[in-house]
Amino acid sequence: MADEPLVLGIETSCDETGVGIVRGTTLLADAVASSVDTHARFGGVVPEIASRAHLEAMVPTIERALAEAGVSARDLDGIAVTAGPGLAGALVVGVSAAKAYAYALGKPLYGVNHLASHICVDQLEHGPLPEPTMALLVSGGHSSLLLAPDITADVRPLGATIDDAAGEAFDKIARVLDLGFPGGPVIDRLAREGDPEAIAFPRGLSGARDPAYDFSFSGLKTAVARWIEAKRAAGEEVPVRDVAASFQEAVVDVLTRKAVRACRDEGVDHLMVGGGVAANSRLRALAEERCERAGIRLRVPRPKLCTDNGAMVAALGAEMVARNRPASDWELSADSSLPVTDPHVPGAHDHSHDHDHVHEISKENLYS
Repeated sequence: MADEPLVLGIETSCDETGVGIVRGTTLLADAVASSVDTHARFGGVVPEIASRAHLEAMVPTIERALAEAGVSARDLDGIAVTAGPGLAGALVVGVSAAKAYAYALGKPLYGVNHLASHICVDQLEHGPLPEPTMALLVSGGHSSLLLAPDITADVRPLGATIDDAAGEAFDKIARVLDLGFPGGPVIDRLAREGDPEAIAFPRGLSGARDPAYDFSFSGLKTAVARWIEAKRAAGEEVPVRDVAASFQEAVVDVLTRKAVRACRDEGVDHLMVGGGVAANSRLRALAEERCERAGIRLRVPRPKLCTDNGAMVAALGAEMVARNRPASDWELSADSSLPVTDPHVPGAHDHSHDHDHVHEISKENLYS
């Protein structure tokens, strides 16, 4: 439909410069420039390197997205950007770029939440989100169970990791096994050839008296590392594939078990799984198996939309426009610890007149 909002989204919370363009719930462009290879030799993301990489990649990635979508920047109905959470310096680059484009074009600016964006991206794959939506978000920085009655205004945390996030645990175990960075894809690949029941690794916070929806992977990470060290100390060969499979099974077992329990307890008949770790093949398979058994409909975006990308930010921005949510202030700032309870950062007062004024300026010489 021609009257659906056309929105460009910018994502720079970590090491991916993502620019997406959507019309309503239709994905038109998803351009990504990654600096992951630059960080690999350090064994993790270096914030300063990520920020500089975003600076270099920003304009070319935006131009590539506009070309891919076949639209002009002037056609946009809004610019959305991840305002947080994430790496402070990286976020500042994205927010600054979004402000510059929004100001020059005379378009409304929407600062949105990274986690809420990971939920909203599923609209591009499976259509409008049910209300409420139950979401399991699993990434390098977050492991969260969220209930979203309204993705633009009401997101409620039910549970979260109390220490290491799932993706972080994957990276750390990969490091112990000398598998490089990032750890998720290589462990997933090796685990397919291993036995998930070979080693009985612990399931964190799974006791009757433990918090029902919180996660803990620090103890699991330590147990795996000690098991590997013991093998090496005894001069024995480490069965890498079995370790990968058993470790991965311990992670996804807890994630899916708690997510299904939350759906049952809250009376929600579907589950959305997102975030970078949602690209893990075993997580997807076990979630599908357990949801089917419980009569819960599973929604998981394709792997490319699970990892950080601009499309997810554009998707949430388009929803903000469609629901007439207030635009953000020009004073919008990056917030590295923006709570998930703030799906977006609205303006303190009405700036509609400001946008009209900016639009007049932009017609002259600000953007050509």
